[in-house]
Amino acid sequence: MASNLWSWRLPFGRSRLGRAIFALNLLSLLVLFVGYLEIAQLRQGLIRNEEESLKAQAVLTGDVLAQAATEVEPEPHLVAVDADGFLARFVPQGQRARLFDVQGNQVSDSYAVAPGVDIHALPPARKPDDPRPPDETAKKAKMRALAQAALHAEVMQAMAGEEPLVKRRLNERGVQVVSVSYPLRLVKVVLGVLTLEGSDIDNTVAWQHWALVPFIVIALAVTALSGLLLNRVVSRPIQRLSAAADRVRLSQAREISLPDLETRKDEIGDLARSLESMTATLWRRMEEIDRFAADVSHEIKYPLTSIRSALETLKLVKDDTAKERLLNVINQDVHRLDRLITDISNASRLDAELSRDQPKRIEVGGLLDDIVSLYKQGRREGEPEVTFTRRVAPAQAYVNGREGPIGQVFRNVIDNARSFSPPDGTVRVRLDHGDSAHLGPHLALRIVIEDDGPGIPEDNLETIFQRFYTSRPKGTSFGRNSGLGLSISRQIIEAHRGRIWAENRLSASGAIEGARFCILLPAVH
Repeated sequence: MASNLWSWRLPFGRSRLGRAIFALNLLSLLVLFVGYLEIAQLRQGLIRNEEESLKAQAVLTGDVLAQAATEVEPEPHLVAVDADGFLARFVPQGQRARLFDVQGNQVSDSYAVAPGVDIHALPPARKPDDPRPPDETAKKAKMRALAQAALHAEVMQAMAGEEPLVKRRLNERGVQVVSVSYPLRLVKVVLGVLTLEGSDIDNTVAWQHWALVPFIVIALAVTALSGLLLNRVVSRPIQRLSAAADRVRLSQAREISLPDLETRKDEIGDLARSLESMTATLWRRMEEIDRFAADVSHEIKYPLTSIRSALETLKLVKDDTAKERLLNVINQDVHRLDRLITDISNASRLDAELSRDQPKRIEVGGLLDDIVSLYKQGRREGEPEVTFTRRVAPAQAYVNGREGPIGQVFRNVIDNARSFSPPDGTVRVRLDHGDSAHLGPHLALRIVIEDDGPGIPEDNLETIFQRFYTSRPKGTSFGRNSGLGLSISRQIIEAHRGRIWAENRLSASGAIEGARFCILLPAVH
């Protein structure tokens, strides 16, 4: 239940535009609701005031009638003539007073004796070709009979009591009225009942409906204002973003840049910043692709030029030793081309492989152990030895990633270290806990790969991770490396939210004893 409630609140809890839209729509409904409550309360107050006013008037009129329209001989009774004159003079217009004797028979009616005329609007005139309206005589007769029965019951009920009886009922015209029936007494003798009917309650209800009009107008105004506001803050900015995206698509602009939208703190601002970042990233990637193509062209051109020159020279050379030397140059350049094309192919497929493969839990210690074992099994005489030291328990050596690319990183760095190591040197691989400050809240695993080579110039500690960097000291195997391995390795590690960097190993005297590559990966438990 709590999760369902949270899922309902979540969109409004994090969305500023969602909260604004919800609040504006709720405001218009709230105006109508408050207006309805106010008018309903006012209606009830008006009806209660009408009842209290009629009750007081009935008591006052009844007490006066009991004295002014009564004869006591041979026994106390109401005099119709005196009652007619009193009701004609003192009953206000819009009210109806009727006097009944002790048997419930009508003695006087203010409508019958009042000088005014009861006016009712006639229906519109019927045209000759209009159908004849249905005869409602029977319906009206039934309505009158029901109204008279209700009035008689009210009179007899009031006759048996002592206090004014307040009722809401339908009169002979089917209109709901407030009625007060008051028993008339002379001393303790019951003379009859005075019934006062107040104004039409339906008119009060109709007035109530008209009173809602201002609230409806306000609600419509709020709705219209919210629509204009939403158009200004949502629709128009989205149209501007769409137009900016079209300009980028048509190559009329390099990226989406709308500073006024990017400073907004709502979803439109998030969208503008995301689109700007996306287009800027796309342009950077396109520029990187262009530079990559130019670099590939340059890197391939050098060994091809070398091969062509060697082949042209080979035709002119007669000495077998010189021919053998030229063939070795051609062979080295062919190997370099093969390695270069392989690494270029791997680099071009890297993004697709990283996005296609699903990450899974990998035990880094076991992966390093398998890789180092392969180097040990394939080691030839004179080649550097590769060793592995584990300082992390297997249960704490898991990362979330892709085994193939991560294994490729380890092999690239180990191959790089082996290529710089002296004959019969040692490449040391170590797994331990890293400094998590570099990876935010994540615990880190550190993989360290050290060699006994000449080290790295301080100016090149970052440069070596650039594409096609192949600057090597004299005596190292130049043609076996394309200059893409470390660049690919950094790209893979950063895709796994890790870090990779290079530093030199220094002796106690400060002399360089070799290179050290450090890899940090976020651990999972």
